[in-house]
Amino acid sequence: QVQLVESGGGLVQPGGSLRLSCAASGFPFSIAAMDWYRQAPGKQRELVATITGGGNTQYADSVKGRFTISRDNAKNTMTLQMNSLEREDTAVYYCSVGWGNRYWGQGTQVAVST
Repeated sequence: QVQLVESGGGLVQPGGSLRLSCAASGFPFSIAAMDWYRQAPGKQRELVATITGGGNTQYADSVKGRFTISRDNAKNTMTLQMNSLEREDTAVYYCSVGWGNRYWGQGTQVAVST
């Protein structure tokens, strides 16, 4: 079955950096478009970044120039490098894939605060 496991969240000061990882299994990772979503308290879940199997990327306007999505198809992993973090980036971040159904990881908390 599809499994997505995120890691790498934590507490960071504004302007700092974090790197999130997602380990995937149970589907042909190398051909699947992968997504990072986030959900802030009291807000709807939103799409942050997408990467196709071939490595094409798209970003939400709010994170362009600060976040970088990447993948390693040999290791079935995806990452989100987050730089210049802002308080507004505080959220639970989810790895996700649409493969027949929409699958989600358990989420990893990112808190940006002094």
